Amino acid sequence: MTLEETLKSQIKEAVKALYGLDAEDKMIQLQKTRPEFEGNLTLVVFPFVKLAKKAPAQVAEEIGTKLQGGLVERYNAVQGFLNMVINQGFWVSQLEDIAANEKYGFVPVTEESKLMMVEYSSPNTNKPLHLGHVRNNLLGASIARIQEANGWKVVKTNIVNDRGIHICKSMLAWLRFGNGETPESSGKKGDHLIGDYYVRFDKEYRAEVKELVAKGMDEETAKREAPLMKEAQAMLLKWEQNDPEIRSLWARMNEWVYAGFDETYKMMGVSFDKIYYESNTYLEGKSEVEKGLASGQFYRREDNSVWADLTKDGLDEKLLLRQDGTSVYMTQDIGTAKLRFQDFPIDKMVYVVGNEQEYHFKVLSILLDRLGFPFGKELVHFSYGMVELPNGKMKSREGTVVDADDLMAAMIEDAKEVSKDKVLRLSGITPEEQNEIARKVGLGALKYFILKVDPRKNMLFNPEESIDFNGNTGPFIQYTYARIKSVLRKAEADSAAVDYSQVALSDKEVALIQKLTEFPAVVRQAGDDFSPAVICNYAYALAQDFNSFYHDFSILNEPDAALRAFRIQLSKVIARTIASAMTLLGIEVPERM
Repeated sequence: MTLEETLKSQIKEAVKALYGLDAEDKMIQLQKTRPEFEGNLTLVVFPFVKLAKKAPAQVAEEIGTKLQGGLVERYNAVQGFLNMVINQGFWVSQLEDIAANEKYGFVPVTEESKLMMVEYSSPNTNKPLHLGHVRNNLLGASIARIQEANGWKVVKTNIVNDRGIHICKSMLAWLRFGNGETPESSGKKGDHLIGDYYVRFDKEYRAEVKELVAKGMDEETAKREAPLMKEAQAMLLKWEQNDPEIRSLWARMNEWVYAGFDETYKMMGVSFDKIYYESNTYLEGKSEVEKGLASGQFYRREDNSVWADLTKDGLDEKLLLRQDGTSVYMTQDIGTAKLRFQDFPIDKMVYVVGNEQEYHFKVLSILLDRLGFPFGKELVHFSYGMVELPNGKMKSREGTVVDADDLMAAMIEDAKEVSKDKVLRLSGITPEEQNEIARKVGLGALKYFILKVDPRKNMLFNPEESIDFNGNTGPFIQYTYARIKSVLRKAEADSAAVDYSQVALSDKEVALIQKLTEFPAVVRQAGDDFSPAVICNYAYALAQDFNSFYHDFSILNEPDAALRAFRIQLSKVIARTIASAMTLLGIEVPERM
């Protein structure tokens, strides 16, 4: 039973004895005591005032007197607030209980656990992953870990957008301008190679549009009539008609991209349990749309395109099939949802997709419900904000993106440079170990900087700020962990079991244990809110509190053997909890820094 649960039970007994009142849980409001007052927890007594028919200060005093002598060592009443100091024996026993639980803070997954599917990444096979994908992948992977820590069975899934006009643009540009170039012949990762041809298509297409406009054609007509665009649209139609030559080229180029994606995902530390491909799911979607058309849920316009009328739902009309019969993203998502619920007994489906797609997922939920799928209304769109740069938004077709591979490599190099002096002071460290520390620190800096921001907000990415070893950064927390591990290695020679149950604790030691007791609630809140930022805030606060304690108190040189043993145990549990928190963020913690 947690401190709050134990205390609530005792408060109920006190209120019953004092006022004959059976207090409901919602009446018992506990909060952390404000720093200007003595205490660990504060009870808000106003909910009991009316029934007690006494002044708030008197009610606080009476409840405090009733509680004192057990879990509550002493108290002070300030108007309608009862500040309670918890006895030190409780804190020591709490530390012992936490130390004995290797999976402290995590709810075990059992056969009875419900299943959550988390979809993230959703790349297009016409370009490499960029900074926007980095935030998506890091959020999705962290949310999956956090939900599993809350007792959910989790299936991590990805939908690869491997068909459509954008894919045909890269294919056509490669045919026109590639001269048979391959990843092997160019030395480029496959996804980078294909991305170059996507940019090349846009360059050539713009030139064609400009030329047509110069000849007197209006711009919108020129965009439609440009030869490259018409050829790309014809290629898409051939693809949907299973043209063997187009399909063979498509499969070959996609294999190059998948190999590149795999390298990026591995470096990023993310993975998937099941990958779906739009090229497989869109036919399922088309089939469902045809059924909806036959049942009157959708309608066909004179140009042969198929639409859903959503005006009664406060939205507009949504295109489902183009006039040439080709499908759109919505069609694919209908098919993907159907297949997923066939493949897994999903209790909750979560889409990790940027906030620019909020309308899309509102429509998807309505359409699935109309088509008779019981899960339609229960879909969760985890809508997160965009990542912006100091010079504005990124545009893939113009080649103005921050490439994920380049970004991670740069972060590792920055970490190597920034930590060079610290690492060189470590005895016996090899160049390989230096590189591994730089990798962990660089990627940790990137991940923490992105995940510490409220996911629903847009963010400005600043590499220089993220790599700092001071302040609210990944390297600061990693360095704190490495500092504790250094202390623990030195303490191994002094590891004899000592009874520290009667040690006198400082306020900072009590505060550290209290912070540790909050970890399960933090993990739960992060799961409820779908917010890795909650874990970041906790890990940073715990690291700060430990560093303050480390500055003021000796651990290894403490002359009292029992107190020294206590502080070693406290440090060990703090290190483990920091590591657990960082694991939920997908961040590795070096043993030495």
